Amino acid sequence: MRVPLSWLREYVDLPATETGRDVQAKLIDVGLEVETVERLGEGLKGPLVVGQVLTIEELEGFKKPIRFCTVDVGDANGTGEPQEIVCGARNFAVGDKVVVVLPGAVLPGDFKIAARKTYGKKSHGMICSGDELGMGDDGTHGIIVLPPEYEVGTDAIELLELVDEVLDIAVTPDRGYCLSMRGVARETATAYGLPLRDPALLDVPPPNASGYPVQVSDPIGCDRFTARTVSGLEPEARSPIWLTRRLQKAGMRPVSLAVDITNYVMLELGQPLHAYDRATVDGPIGVRRATAGEQLTTLDGTKRVLDAQDLVITDNRGPIGLAGVMGGANTEIAGAVTDPETGQLRGTTDVVIEAAHFDAISIARTARRHKLSSEAAKRFERGVDPEAASAAAQRTVDLLVLLGGGTAGEGVTEVVSPRGPRTLTIPADHPDKVAGVEYGRETVVRRLQQVGCDVYGNSAAWSASVGGGGRETGGQDELVVTVPSWRPDLSDPNDLAEEVIRLEGYENLPSTLPKPPAGRGLTERQRLHRRVGRVLAGAGYVEALNYPFTGSHVLDQLGIEPDDPRRSAVRLVNPLSDEEPDLRTTLIPGLLGALRRNYGRGSHDLALFETGPVFRATGDEKAASRLVVDRRPTDDEIASLDASLPQQPRRAAVVLTGAREQAGWWGEGRPAIWADAIEAGRAVAREAGVELIVRQDQHAPFHPGRCAALLALVDGEEVLVGNAGELHPRVIKAMALPERTCAMEIDLDRLERAGAGALKAPTISSFPVATQDVALIVDGSVPAADVEAALRDGAGELLESLRLFDVFTGEQTGAGKKSLAYALRFRAPDRTLTAEEATAARDAAVAAAVERTGAVLRG
Repeated sequence: MRVPLSWLREYVDLPATETGRDVQAKLIDVGLEVETVERLGEGLKGPLVVGQVLTIEELEGFKKPIRFCTVDVGDANGTGEPQEIVCGARNFAVGDKVVVVLPGAVLPGDFKIAARKTYGKKSHGMICSGDELGMGDDGTHGIIVLPPEYEVGTDAIELLELVDEVLDIAVTPDRGYCLSMRGVARETATAYGLPLRDPALLDVPPPNASGYPVQVSDPIGCDRFTARTVSGLEPEARSPIWLTRRLQKAGMRPVSLAVDITNYVMLELGQPLHAYDRATVDGPIGVRRATAGEQLTTLDGTKRVLDAQDLVITDNRGPIGLAGVMGGANTEIAGAVTDPETGQLRGTTDVVIEAAHFDAISIARTARRHKLSSEAAKRFERGVDPEAASAAAQRTVDLLVLLGGGTAGEGVTEVVSPRGPRTLTIPADHPDKVAGVEYGRETVVRRLQQVGCDVYGNSAAWSASVGGGGRETGGQDELVVTVPSWRPDLSDPNDLAEEVIRLEGYENLPSTLPKPPAGRGLTERQRLHRRVGRVLAGAGYVEALNYPFTGSHVLDQLGIEPDDPRRSAVRLVNPLSDEEPDLRTTLIPGLLGALRRNYGRGSHDLALFETGPVFRATGDEKAASRLVVDRRPTDDEIASLDASLPQQPRRAAVVLTGAREQAGWWGEGRPAIWADAIEAGRAVAREAGVELIVRQDQHAPFHPGRCAALLALVDGEEVLVGNAGELHPRVIKAMALPERTCAMEIDLDRLERAGAGALKAPTISSFPVATQDVALIVDGSVPAADVEAALRDGAGELLESLRLFDVFTGEQTGAGKKSLAYALRFRAPDRTLTAEEATAARDAAVAAAVERTGAVLRG
């Protein structure tokens, strides 16, 4: 919401010395998020005046049309002589009043104006457009043509209100009333402790039988509909400068008088309105749900197929508007057009004004369904004051009569569904308990009254409080609070407590550290997840947090088969994007998307990781039951809710490409390969106290010859916990990834089950290590993991570590054979090993490998 400070001063008598920055600080203190303060006209310096075009000479011989004009600027140039100006615009004629900037002036952006020779003529200034003056879009993109009543030589800076400050407020969904000058003015008045001139306090005539006929068939979707009529509008009537400038400062484009007035009143009071051309409305106006398949062409020219849940405005022909979102093109206000035969201006002269209150949820769903986020829909879905409809209609009628020369119809239509005031009961000390600060009853009552609430107390407690100087002397002190109509978000005692706390100042709340009970802390599962993040970050990976949403097209790109469990996705009812309606079943697509974006922006050496849940539907999930909110749910209710959730295993994944080790004066670098992805999996597993078993595998989206299965022992059986390797070339091409991109994904929950519980610090032996190397020749089909497992089992307890440091194939090994060289480290915890002991352990390891894998000792 853009709030011009000059407009805000109409409702609150701010001190003359208060700047936009001062008001920003005050509004932030009361909980509004004022993002910026824009200073319009900053650096602007005159002379900038109203001029009248006297002559126009068309200059020939140039690539674009150029005009040499003489303009009467009165005495503003010091001579009274016509000003000679070269201009390329063509939307003005002789006799028009325009805005002229003279030499010596400075326009926004430090654009200094001086006399200069151009196109063979001397130009003494400029005829200005709205963009050049920083006024915003007026719909013409041309020279400003002023109404004829303004005198030549008038100061245009003041006339066009070019110098102002505009507060840009990010209005949260629960503060919809601040999408209006009325709402922001109320907050400003409260922040400064000043009275508010409420623009909604108007004399409104009561409804009568002569009003325009309205039939509301859905009182739940529309609980209030006000209709007023104005006739005899002058087609040539234009919006005055003050009105168009306020619209422009608020970020809206002037269109025509009737439309500008409805937009102006919406900004002023927060009530969206719509004006229909009465000549094109056929019969009574109705409000109902659409029939599935009905069509409506909205004001943006789009033909829309309606849903049965859409709320529509109708006449005898069918829908003429999408209620609360956008009107229909068939009843649009017609602009002034000159009749070619008679020369008379024709346009809309009679209008029907709609000011209604619609159900917020219905409007929000319609706007999302049709992807049509209008200014009206933004307000309705956040909550509009239903009591403001009649005042907004009256304000619109008054402005149309004043500015358009129309006559207000005597008929007043009010269709209202009975609704009682919303009343809450709250203990007077409830805000004190929530904030941990003793405010006192008087402060609570005063602050609630400032936000528009009517506050009453039980008689005994009230008299005790007033007589005792604001402190309760006995009994249960409760307040009965009637919530104002413009605050639909105040529905709970905690909401009222929040109002008191924010007005008293969040910055005044004391900082108190929580005191956790002894013996509490992170669970072992939480510690594991933190350790995994730290070890990957320490290995040079950068954490990338991605949205948990995906679509089937991504799984197609990854080459995942239709019967793969990763295809069993949980689909969202209301996805943020139609292309990503599912919850992710793997972390890799999100990381690959982050890698692709960073690679496209010039970062070619990338190593990213993410930890988080994936979502796997089992088909056994039950429909979720709605939990109660007035008490703590029972254990059975919570269990029932848990049973409705899909499986959410916790995963860790990495992707990497480019250089794994940078080249420099220290030597050559090294590119990232599939072995780095496998090592990342090993590093993660070690944090769980698990040594992975690595075997060759074929698993999408990995290259079939460069894919590893990561296995762990769970209850004595090998269990697949993840995969790692280089991505398939088809995947790299489909997803536009750099060549040789590698990835790894591992299941942290399975690792935790495979681990031995909490990690224990290793015992450091003070005795020396004995190192033995061994090279074994095996068939090329024998996995190195099998040879390693045999060596470990055969070496016994003296083996401290085992490392594969060389793989060799060639004539020396024989056809179809390979040589695997291992470094074995032996150590005893209580003594120095003898050469005989180390050799015996080595020989036992080799013997086990020979027996189980058919290995032959090389050499």
